[in-house]
Amino acid sequence: MGRRLELHVIFKEFTPHVYFQAPPNNGMEYPCILYARDNADTKFAGNRPYSYTQRYQVTLIDRDPDSDILDQIAALPKCVFNRHFVADNLNHDVFVLYF
Repeated sequence: MGRRLELHVIFKEFTPHVYFQAPPNNGMEYPCILYARDNADTKFAGNRPYSYTQRYQVTLIDRDPDSDILDQIAALPKCVFNRHFVADNLNHDVFVLYF
């Protein structure tokens, strides 16, 4: 199983609605976790990469502003809370996660 699929399985422990990248036609069910690759960290030695870690933007979308899922995501290793915003009466909590 690839690393992204491992991450997907972890997210499924938090909520049954997990989406890698946005589904077409806004077909999401809430609460949900929406995540996508957005960068990577590469470390070099002798001009060659020796460590490569993908970075994901992870967004929890929930009607509940005090969702327990928020704490579960925040507790993941190498995960940092980035921002919160409300759109269409849904709370969006955005994290940056290296995995």
